[in-house]
Amino acid sequence: MKKIVKKAPKYVTMSVFEKAMASIAKSFSGINEKLTQHDNAFVLILKEIRAIHNDNKEFRKSISGLTIDGLSYDRKIENLNLRVEKLESKVK
Repeated sequence: MKKIVKKAPKYVTMSVFEKAMASIAKSFSGINEKLTQHDNAFVLILKEIRAIHNDNKEFRKSISGLTIDGLSYDRKIENLNLRVEKLESKVK
């Protein structure tokens, strides 16, 4: 039995080149679709992070306002306590 050896051509024909380029383009289009999906996910994640950041900023502002209000009320109460003590000492 004689072995048949196929020799590859020494040059690339146009049809072989076009088939190879078509398969390469097809694989790149699949990768491109995956990248656009990832880009959409990243955009969504960034929106969520910005929303959380803004919520935290608003929370810090409101807590800061409450803390300042609480401190001012504490000072007012302390002033009133001192005044009441002075009045009580004058009355006795």
